[in-house]
Amino acid sequence: MNLLRVSTPRLMLGKVPVDVVTFAEALDAVERLVLERKGGFVFTPNIDHVVSVEDNPDFEKAYARASLSLADGMPIVWASRLMGSALPERVAGSDLVAPLLERAGKRGWRVYFLGAGPGVAEKAAAIARERWGTDVIGTDAPMVNLADTAQVDAIAAQLAAAKPDLVLMAFGAPKQELLIDRIADRVRPAVLLGIGASLDFIAGTMIRAPELMRRAGLEWLYRLAQEPGRLWKRYLVNDPKFLLILLRTLLR
Repeated sequence: MNLLRVSTPRLMLGKVPVDVVTFAEALDAVERLVLERKGGFVFTPNIDHVVSVEDNPDFEKAYARASLSLADGMPIVWASRLMGSALPERVAGSDLVAPLLERAGKRGWRVYFLGAGPGVAEKAAAIARERWGTDVIGTDAPMVNLADTAQVDAIAAQLAAAKPDLVLMAFGAPKQELLIDRIADRVRPAVLLGIGASLDFIAGTMIRAPELMRRAGLEWLYRLAQEPGRLWKRYLVNDPKFLLILLRTLLR
């Protein structure tokens, strides 16, 4: 059985597909995936993803199988306008998580948090239960090594045994996307989402950029100021390659 893909218009930015949906349509699309009970997974590409996919065939294959791919960064939206296939708006994963958890609470979905730092998932789960009535049935924060097949198998077995409807995975890219692609078939009918730092935002262990900076496409600058030692190479060396990928896409 193939993983379900949401039926929406889709554009290609470099090697990354992006679905042309509004924020509200994205929420409804995730709900359809849950209700269809066929499994699937959701990615939220930004500039870093578009650049990383170029030299990572496994990352490219994972994106090709994604049920839903949502424009996480404003530069993705701006680029789509140059391509003549304008995305209606940004659908950031970190904006999507809270209303999705609220909907999960109202619908009675079983949710599992996987990833983030020690104690973060547990704190975020307690907040989700109190704030939105979300049935968070489990949390875990393993140090994932994708080369360790036994560990990947154990994670898949753990999730399959818990029988969640929705799995929010917070390991950062591309690790979370590669892990999701590796285990998605084995944890059906669960729907998996790669959510980056979203559990940290819920738990309050990391502060998100102000709204004005997000709208201006400067959330990366705020993150860089928070974690310069970890993020300088991504934002200052790798991500400028996006302009060449965009130019190649426009010429094609």
